[in-house]
Amino acid sequence: MTHTDEERIAELLHELPPAPRGLVAAAQELPRARRELDRIVELATADAEFRRALIQDLEATLRLRGIEPDEVVVAELRRRLTG
Repeated sequence: MTHTDEERIAELLHELPPAPRGLVAAAQELPRARRELDRIVELATADAEFRRALIQDLEATLRLRGIEPDEVVVAELRRRLTG
Protein backbone atom coordinates (compact mmCIF):
# COMPACT_ATOMS: atom_id res chain seq x y z
CA MET A 1 0.00 0.00 0.00
CA THR A 2 1.42 3.37 -0.94
CA HIS A 3 1.23 6.61 0.97
CA THR A 4 -1.31 7.85 -1.59
CA ASP A 5 -3.51 4.81 -0.95
CA GLU A 6 -3.40 5.46 2.79
CA GLU A 7 -4.32 9.10 2.27
CA ARG A 8 -7.25 8.13 0.05
CA ILE A 9 -8.50 5.63 2.61
CA ALA A 10 -8.23 8.32 5.30
CA GLU A 11 -10.24 10.72 3.13
CA LEU A 12 -12.95 8.15 2.52
CA LEU A 13 -13.16 7.26 6.21
CA HIS A 14 -13.42 10.94 7.08
CA GLU A 15 -16.44 11.25 4.78
CA LEU A 16 -18.36 8.52 6.59
CA PRO A 17 -21.01 9.61 9.08
CA PRO A 18 -20.26 8.92 12.75
CA ALA A 19 -21.28 5.53 14.08
CA PRO A 20 -24.67 5.47 15.79
CA ARG A 21 -24.44 5.97 19.56
CA GLY A 22 -26.21 2.70 20.27
CA LEU A 23 -23.69 0.78 18.19
CA VAL A 24 -20.78 2.47 19.95
CA ALA A 25 -22.30 1.76 23.38
CA ALA A 26 -22.91 -1.89 22.48
CA ALA A 27 -19.33 -2.29 21.27
CA GLN A 28 -18.04 -0.78 24.50
CA GLU A 29 -20.13 -3.25 26.53
CA LEU A 30 -18.89 -6.37 24.70
CA PRO A 31 -15.73 -7.01 26.75
CA ARG A 32 -17.63 -6.72 30.05
CA ALA A 33 -20.46 -8.91 28.78
CA ARG A 34 -18.02 -11.58 27.59
CA ARG A 35 -16.27 -11.60 30.97
CA GLU A 36 -19.62 -11.94 32.73
CA LEU A 37 -20.70 -14.80 30.46
CA ASP A 38 -17.36 -16.54 31.04
CA ARG A 39 -17.79 -16.12 34.81
CA ILE A 40 -21.30 -17.60 34.74
CA VAL A 41 -20.16 -20.60 32.68
CA GLU A 42 -17.20 -21.14 35.05
CA LEU A 43 -19.58 -21.08 38.03
CA ALA A 44 -21.90 -23.53 36.29
CA THR A 45 -18.97 -25.83 35.56
CA ALA A 46 -17.76 -25.74 39.17
CA ASP A 47 -21.17 -25.87 40.88
CA ALA A 48 -23.54 -28.63 39.73
CA GLU A 49 -26.47 -27.18 41.68
CA PHE A 50 -26.02 -23.78 40.04
CA ARG A 51 -25.79 -25.46 36.63
CA ARG A 52 -29.02 -27.40 37.27
CA ALA A 53 -30.74 -24.16 38.33
CA LEU A 54 -29.53 -22.41 35.18
CA ILE A 55 -30.75 -25.21 32.94
CA GLN A 56 -34.08 -25.44 34.78
CA ASP A 57 -34.87 -21.69 34.75
CA LEU A 58 -32.10 -19.63 33.24
CA GLU A 59 -33.78 -16.24 33.44
CA ALA A 60 -34.86 -16.58 37.08
CA THR A 61 -31.44 -17.87 38.17
CA LEU A 62 -29.71 -14.96 36.44
CA ARG A 63 -32.06 -12.48 38.12
CA LEU A 64 -31.27 -14.04 41.51
CA ARG A 65 -27.59 -13.37 40.76
CA GLY A 66 -28.36 -9.74 39.85
CA ILE A 67 -27.95 -10.19 36.11
CA GLU A 68 -30.64 -8.92 33.77
CA PRO A 69 -31.31 -11.80 31.35
CA ASP A 70 -31.56 -9.99 28.04
CA GLU A 71 -32.17 -11.91 24.82
CA VAL A 72 -28.51 -12.01 23.74
CA VAL A 73 -27.20 -13.13 27.16
CA VAL A 74 -29.81 -15.89 27.43
CA ALA A 75 -29.15 -17.19 23.91
CA GLU A 76 -25.37 -17.23 24.42
CA LEU A 77 -25.60 -18.95 27.80
CA ARG A 78 -27.95 -21.60 26.42
CA ARG A 79 -25.50 -22.23 23.59
CA ARG A 80 -22.55 -22.49 25.98
CA LEU A 81 -24.30 -24.63 28.57
CA THR A 82 -25.75 -27.14 26.15
CA GLY A 83 -22.86 -27.23 23.67
